[in-house]
Amino acid sequence: MLKTKLYALAVALPFVLVSAPSQASEVEEALANICNIVVADDKSELRKKIKIVRSNFRLQLKDYYTGIKCNGNSMIREAVLNNSVEAGTLLVKKMPKKDLSSPEEDGKTLQAWINEQGLADNPIAIALQERI
Repeated sequence: MLKTKLYALAVALPFVLVSAPSQASEVEEALANICNIVVADDKSELRKKIKIVRSNFRLQLKDYYTGIKCNGNSMIREAVLNNSVEAGTLLVKKMPKKDLSSPEEDGKTLQAWINEQGLADNPIAIALQERI
């Protein structure tokens, strides 16, 4: 009985170790051009990308939002800088309120960063303010 369990573990372990990195690379491939989509302000393509990642990998936007940097900025910051209103407001609507008001990597919240940049009149900033 113990030999059978050890044998099953020995056979299954290489497959588990191989599948985890390949799934990570598949997720990276699926999210490869998401920054370009945000900058291009393509709301329908962004919605499609979010849906594909959710259905194929069971990941919500909040799960990978912090890991994606577009020219050193978060996706919402990049949308604000490029005036990508449609994509930016979609991201604001899809992110949990708690995550929108929490500090990002540089220690500043989105709202504080927007105010610091002097972009408070941007439509994305207005949508963010309404959502928070």
